[in-house]
Amino acid sequence: MSQAVIFGASGGIGAALVEAVAASGRYDRVWAGARSSRTAPAGATPFTFDLTDEASIAAAAKQIGAGVTLAFVATGVLSDGPDFQPEKSYKAQDPAAYARAFVTNVTGPALIGKHFLPLLPRRERAAFAALSARVGSIGDNRLGGWHAYRASKAALNMILRNFAIELGRSHPQAVVAALHPGTVATDLSAPFTGSGEGRHLFTPQESAAHLLAVIDRLTPAESGQAFAWDGQLIPF
Repeated sequence: MSQAVIFGASGGIGAALVEAVAASGRYDRVWAGARSSRTAPAGATPFTFDLTDEASIAAAAKQIGAGVTLAFVATGVLSDGPDFQPEKSYKAQDPAAYARAFVTNVTGPALIGKHFLPLLPRRERAAFAALSARVGSIGDNRLGGWHAYRASKAALNMILRNFAIELGRSHPQAVVAALHPGTVATDLSAPFTGSGEGRHLFTPQESAAHLLAVIDRLTPAESGQAFAWDGQLIPF
């Protein structure tokens, strides 16, 4: 049995990924994971998990079982109210912001990997991907700012590189990737995209299609790297 698991199915990109993967007919079962119980799109099965609760992730892994050939972590946080916003200066750094960014953008995906990488088949092609961001690239950083978010995405990239190295020893056909979805019309990006930029925004459905196409094209030799929505390699 070939299974696809999407984490963050209640978000804009996550929901679009679930719909696209379910509609593709390529998987025997598609799982849509969210923090609270919800109705999944046609062709998908809902499950619950909490990024901050490892026991819930372990329980989801036990529920889903082996044969996961696509695991996609479509979770993430950039801002949340006036007390958690991207910093414009190093003077605005706050320990609480770092803690919030890292638990959601790093620790949660890392724990998903801990419990779901063992469910990937050893001798078949499988993919583990997570939403990262171009601003998480150290080599591509020209503007500074957004300290907690940038640092958390850079750390996520390192975790994914680690996963790729370890999987390469036991799962020679596996691919691990950090993926930048572009600027997408979602709740996450809404506060940071002015009206003049609207024509540059992807819909969640467009972004999901791009991301899945990138995954399909990746080879094991490219595992452990970061790619943009158009397949462009992003330096760590």
